[in-house]
Amino acid sequence: MMSYLDLISSKKRKREERVFRFKIFGENGYPVEFEGSFQQNIKKLLELGHFERNVCRRMPSWSFKLEVIRQPSFHILLFVFEEPIEASPEHRCKHCHSGWGQNMICNRKYHFVLPSKDMEAAFLNCQDGAISTKDNFNLLQLQGHIMHGIFHSNGFGHLLCVNGIEGGSNLAGCQIMEFWDRLCTGLRARKVSLNDISQKRSMELRLLHGVAFSEPWFGRWGYKFGRGSFGVTQPMHQKAIETIQGMPLCILVHYLGNSNHHIPVILSRYQTVSDHSLVTLGDLFRFMLELKTHLPEENCVDSHIVKPTCRWSPKRVEMATRVIVEALKRAEFRWVSRQDVRDAARAYIGDTGLLDFVLKSLGNHVVGNYLVRRCLNPVTKVLEYCLEDVSNVYPEQQGLVINNSKMKGRYRMTRPQLMKDMLYLYRCILKDQKPTMNQGILSAIPAATGIILDTKYLVKEYNGELPWKIHHTGHEEAGKMTLYCTVFLRDKQESNEVMKKAMPPLECITLKNNATFNELKLEVERKFRELYWGLKSFVVESIMNLNVKGTDLVSELVEVGQKIVLEGSNAESGTINELIYECGVNNRVVDCACGAKEDDGERMISCDICEVWQHSRCVQIPNNQEMPPIFLCSRCEKEIMILPSMP
Repeated sequence: MMSYLDLISSKKRKREERVFRFKIFGENGYPVEFEGSFQQNIKKLLELGHFERNVCRRMPSWSFKLEVIRQPSFHILLFVFEEPIEASPEHRCKHCHSGWGQNMICNRKYHFVLPSKDMEAAFLNCQDGAISTKDNFNLLQLQGHIMHGIFHSNGFGHLLCVNGIEGGSNLAGCQIMEFWDRLCTGLRARKVSLNDISQKRSMELRLLHGVAFSEPWFGRWGYKFGRGSFGVTQPMHQKAIETIQGMPLCILVHYLGNSNHHIPVILSRYQTVSDHSLVTLGDLFRFMLELKTHLPEENCVDSHIVKPTCRWSPKRVEMATRVIVEALKRAEFRWVSRQDVRDAARAYIGDTGLLDFVLKSLGNHVVGNYLVRRCLNPVTKVLEYCLEDVSNVYPEQQGLVINNSKMKGRYRMTRPQLMKDMLYLYRCILKDQKPTMNQGILSAIPAATGIILDTKYLVKEYNGELPWKIHHTGHEEAGKMTLYCTVFLRDKQESNEVMKKAMPPLECITLKNNATFNELKLEVERKFRELYWGLKSFVVESIMNLNVKGTDLVSELVEVGQKIVLEGSNAESGTINELIYECGVNNRVVDCACGAKEDDGERMISCDICEVWQHSRCVQIPNNQEMPPIFLCSRCEKEIMILPSMP
């Protein structure tokens, strides 16, 4: 099956001819006007990409050079791979199997990949035909990419991995997520799912952010509870979060303070810094995470500015630093251009080389009670500086009241210290399984933690049921009308009963104002055959709830934007083939002790007698242990035990 993208007409361009801005890539109007359906938008976008002829013959691919920073120059490459179903080793999507199993299998997928440096070289250095389709899929499935997302041609998608700075990328995780979110919004994706296994220094972010902000880290971009594993439901998940959030800190100190003296010290430290009372565990973690965003990586300026190779003495560097800060103070916290700061400081420091060195090194560092901010003005492209008062975070160590060394240590706060304290509290309170955590009210914490960690499947609905909204003055072309259409695939059984499977999502069908219902049927057949593998020979037979003739005009009986359902069957087969759905033929019977009645994607094992499936974890088989060759569920074991012995 040929792609609907016209590869032949793709212009041959040198890679350096077009560079796109990473920070706004995907916004409407950049690099194209995104309007219409997902299929139309993806086609528009790829027409601007550099067609890669040497990566894989069976998987057309494009690349986009993205400028992250202009000076110093920093670029990354975005690769887009089109995966036709004929080239796919598996027709069904394993990411749809649990959750979206009733979706029909699409004819193609699109992989959006920000590769790591090693993978980028592997993609670009492939000679024509030197890489097989199998090897290409192996490259795509690696977890080391900066980002990897998949879109089905009907607009459903999956975010497979995000690797920020801790994962070896030069981009922060939030930058990558903002880029992905812009793509999904611009392309008009319907729904996007992800499996949340994000961590920060071995801390599970869905637990940490759940306790602090009542939502996972991905919740900042609108991702919400999609499905729980091991029988977890949304009310259970919400109750678990509230249980840990509302845990009084005084209770924690009462039960844990005698055996762990560090916890009261840490709680006292952050209560002192905070300008409001920290009462619960949720208050504490929320304050720590918010405080972290205001702290620079280090609060010691000299350790960053005065390096062993510096040709100026620490005293001269400190003097120049103070002069620059005083000049910025006079600006009253407004942004000031680098040249203006330099000119003001030259009245006191004649060595322009020293001033240039300090200005270059001073950005985003703390001097006294002030954080020196530096950024490039996006309009004027001029480097600018300003001060931010951080005295409420760690007051300058002055005056008789806090002259004592113990008091100075009490008020002094750095990001490394904060992260160390957070990790300690996370391990001792949220992840600790020691007997002390089973005392009184604390016994609720381990159970609630387990429920939160068993909720990894998140979903964001971008456009949902409608591929895009019709505006009478916008999307409609002159002399044309647009409708929302979907199809029912009929299955005529021997009993002549009609079995209707789940419908595909609505698609936009554009017709001339004088189009007939016969033309509508032909356009619907073309659209859905193009989208879905199981509808390659689909033929419309009737329109639900409309008794019309084929020659009747659509505009006389149907309003613009109306939803229409058309019934039909595949011409090649009069019956529905279960294999055209993502779930395939699923005859599994799931009945697990955790309450699960459906396959949730977790590892399962079936009884060799009754063939009922259960989670391996729920029958005490650890994930790092191989499955036994023979397994009997507890029910069958009991029945065997009560059977009379054979003579």
